[in-house]
Amino acid sequence: MFVLVAAADLRLPASQSLKEKRSVVQSLVTKLDQRSGLAASEVDHQDLTQRTLVAVVAVSGSSRHVGEMMDDAERLIWSRHEVEVLSFERSWWEES
Repeated sequence: MFVLVAAADLRLPASQSLKEKRSVVQSLVTKLDQRSGLAASEVDHQDLTQRTLVAVVAVSGSSRHVGEMMDDAERLIWSRHEVEVLSFERSWWEES
């Protein structure tokens, strides 16, 4: 089993309220969740109107496939005009 975790630190410059922010973040998380083998969630900055940290996890039996899924997730995030990507960091999860 191969698990790749990514943290997307995002800025939402047009967001003026938590309600506006939630709308954008929920739309993004839903799009990511709809992709096979991916799961996403907002994991930090819930109280800020223009910042969020979204975690994305890809799971597969193939390391190559996990990488391709995460590439797809990263492209989706970068394509969203309502967010500014501050960073997108990946790390492999290993069982201990």
